[in-house]
Amino acid sequence: MNDQRLIQLIREAQDGSREAFGSLVERFEPVVFAIVLRRLRNRSEAHEVTQEVFLQAMRKLPQLREPERFAGWLRQIAVRMSINRAVRRPNETVLNPQTFSTVESAPASPLENLLQAEQAGRVRGGLERLRELDRRTLIAFYFEGHSLKQMSDEFDSPIGTIKRRLHTARNRLREELSDLQPA
Repeated sequence: MNDQRLIQLIREAQDGSREAFGSLVERFEPVVFAIVLRRLRNRSEAHEVTQEVFLQAMRKLPQLREPERFAGWLRQIAVRMSINRAVRRPNETVLNPQTFSTVESAPASPLENLLQAEQAGRVRGGLERLRELDRRTLIAFYFEGHSLKQMSDEFDSPIGTIKRRLHTARNRLREELSDLQPA
């Protein structure tokens, strides 16, 4: 594809032609994919980011003032988005497969079940000895799974107040259960 045809396609794409943009994608997808793959070193992630690069390019294409700079502009988007993805993704941990074979989900022994039930009973008793607001706060968050926002609406209090109540209620419960703590 010669430079004049490329510039014409870019201008048509800037004017909203999906066919012209599709032709640009076909022309530049291998280059963008190579740039992204080099940074991410993961083919499936590179395919995903490549698609995101072209979506971003499609949104921002009307802002490109000099169509002859399209290739460099597109490369910059690819580099930036690759770096963003690499920085934001969690670190991967590689473990030896034998590590998982040693972890078996053995059924709990009767003694373990008894101890767990006893401990749960003590926690329930500790909750019952707390003030009503502390108990309701802990139950809503830990047992009912309410978010801070939901609790804010439910208790008609700001989120900061809910956080403080949770902190205070946890400390009071810890004091109530101090006999469960190992010496």
